[in-house]
Amino acid sequence: MKDKPDDDSTAEGPAEGPAEAAAIAIRLDALLSERQMTLTELSDRVGVTIVNLSVLKNGRARAIRFSTLARLCRALDCQPGDLLSYHADQPARSSG
Repeated sequence: MKDKPDDDSTAEGPAEGPAEAAAIAIRLDALLSERQMTLTELSDRVGVTIVNLSVLKNGRARAIRFSTLARLCRALDCQPGDLLSYHADQPARSSG
């Protein structure tokens, strides 16, 4: 008997994959605006390409490394919860 199921299901039921991930909203655009910072400046500060930051900003990223999240939080002087939000009742879009 296995301890872990073969798929991504949990005790609550099957994971929804991309649909579940879509419920995560990225507030990068709003935080940049609040801090009057450009994507280019943020890219220089955190060492992530403008293209990859744009993917994140536009809500198309499928994952983010904790090390990248930490650098973003340091550069933006924020907490992870300021950058990410979860909306279980609807697919999320990048808010700005």
